Amino acid sequence: MIRSDSHMHSCFSGDSQAALGHMVHSAVAKGLNNICFTDHNDPSFPYPCKEEEGMFDLDTDRYMDVLVQTADLYKDKIMIRCGVEIGIQTHIYSELSEYINKYPFDFVIGSSHLCQGTDPYYSAFWEGRSVKECFASYFEEIRHNVHHFTDFDVYGHLDYVVRYAPNKNKDFLFSDYSDLFEDILKTLIHNGKGIEVNSAGFRQGLGAPNPCPEILKLYKQLGGEILTIGSDAHKPEDISSDFHLIEKLLLSCGFQYYTLFKNRKPDFIKIR
Repeated sequence: MIRSDSHMHSCFSGDSQAALGHMVHSAVAKGLNNICFTDHNDPSFPYPCKEEEGMFDLDTDRYMDVLVQTADLYKDKIMIRCGVEIGIQTHIYSELSEYINKYPFDFVIGSSHLCQGTDPYYSAFWEGRSVKECFASYFEEIRHNVHHFTDFDVYGHLDYVVRYAPNKNKDFLFSDYSDLFEDILKTLIHNGKGIEVNSAGFRQGLGAPNPCPEILKLYKQLGGEILTIGSDAHKPEDISSDFHLIEKLLLSCGFQYYTLFKNRKPDFIKIR
């Protein structure tokens, strides 16, 4: 049984209003024994309106202080680890490396929230080209990232782009991009990095996690072992959501372990 959630957000992320303590209380109530907060830090995010400016700039010093205090407060009930979700962009590799190595994070998720400076969440990303071209450009940018940047532990929600496609994942065919994914996954494995299984895909109406089962199967076939599991919860009720479906899927793909990180080092936990 999966009793750990390695991708969670709180009010330290601009897209969440959840008090950190409320998130912890929910995790305890749901029977989890280990959680990792991974609030957003997306430097150089191109905010579409002035009111949103800075919402993904993490106040890391305060964040770390509050997490340490909270971990101590709940130490008899649950293990709380300190992570971050960084937004990788090609022009800020050095800035991200400097930031990550400045703080004693337990865990770092590297994510592509932007492609060519635009978030697929916004309609502008999809305008003027086919959905297939949009998907390909997003995955090509991830391929560039994994070949040129390594200061992360796992790559988050590899097919995040399908969440916000006009028809979600109905126009997504894994076979159209299998060569890209093979190169991405081989590079991650070669560099000792892993991938995340993000259950938010179920909540987003995809009927599957991010990444999709075909990517998970390919990762397994290529020898991938480092696999973290997260809900991407931005509110208490979404913590560990659909983990029973994740467990079933991973076992069907041949995985027997998932991974937790402490001090940026992986620990393998048996799924069942």
